Amino acid sequence: MKENKANQNDVGLVEQFNETIKNIKAEIAKVIIGQDKIIENLLISLFSKGHCLLIGVPGLAKTLLIKTLAEVLDLKFSRIQFTPDLMPGDITGTEIIDEEQISKKRSFRFIKGPIFANIILADEINRTPPKTQSALLEAMQEYKVTAAGTTYELAEPFFVLATQNPIEQEGTYPLPEAQLDRFMFNLWLDYPSFNEEVEIIRTTTSNYLPKLNKVISSEEIIKFQDLVRRVPVADNVIQYAVKIVNATRPVNGESAAYIKEWVSWGAGPRAAQYLILASKTKAIFEGRFTPNIDDVNSFMVPVLRHRIIPSFNAEAENISSVDIIDKIVQN
Repeated sequence: MKENKANQNDVGLVEQFNETIKNIKAEIAKVIIGQDKIIENLLISLFSKGHCLLIGVPGLAKTLLIKTLAEVLDLKFSRIQFTPDLMPGDITGTEIIDEEQISKKRSFRFIKGPIFANIILADEINRTPPKTQSALLEAMQEYKVTAAGTTYELAEPFFVLATQNPIEQEGTYPLPEAQLDRFMFNLWLDYPSFNEEVEIIRTTTSNYLPKLNKVISSEEIIKFQDLVRRVPVADNVIQYAVKIVNATRPVNGESAAYIKEWVSWGAGPRAAQYLILASKTKAIFEGRFTPNIDDVNSFMVPVLRHRIIPSFNAEAENISSVDIIDKIVQN
């Protein structure tokens, strides 16, 4: 009886979730024109408890999109501009010496850094050395920060959106594979279409000031994140996701010859986890109660693109990780 009641509650939550997503998209559309697929994938990542790496040329409103998302979701937003001289303490926080007015007794006090927010924009993350990049690792995976031997819990929901500029490679530090693997999605922003660009120019060069409404609270986001985990998945869908991820590994004895030739390193188990979580979230976005294989296929590129390392042979033949993914799905 209790189980039936819980299932009925989840059915109601799926309907509520579906309506909430429509409202969030409508509010974001007041500011951001186009980029519908990117917006949907950002929301899927958020409700799957993942993080996103956004790659696009300057001027595609990456920062504006993330700030708008934070405002609509009524979450605390923090922007960190990554530079070559940024230190780990600039992200996590630092200890300062505090002196009491009367006793003159001195003690250390921890000042929290910008990582203590709900949505973190790590702007141009590849502009800072690996030592500073790694300051995000513990936070992204464990939802906590350790400073001066003390561990501090981060408030949930916690969502990291990192941006990279693909055309200015001078003075950059490529993200290590271990750091890349922490990101659920690798999203590439395209230029807007002609009509979208006309509308962007029209609105941004006028006195149009959209009023954004708060759609959802942090408590409701956590409730929907828990709902995603309860979504049932058929065994054949899980097996399909694992089969695809297995097919990316050249060390797998059953891998195709082109994988052994074109791939240095394939995707790890985290890729299959994210394929299933994203598929679950997409299903309930659309009011369905379980995902299917088509849902898994729709996330192949954003989940696997940064987890497949092409070999020298692939680079010599101008074969990208996306080309390899397409060939795996076809076969």
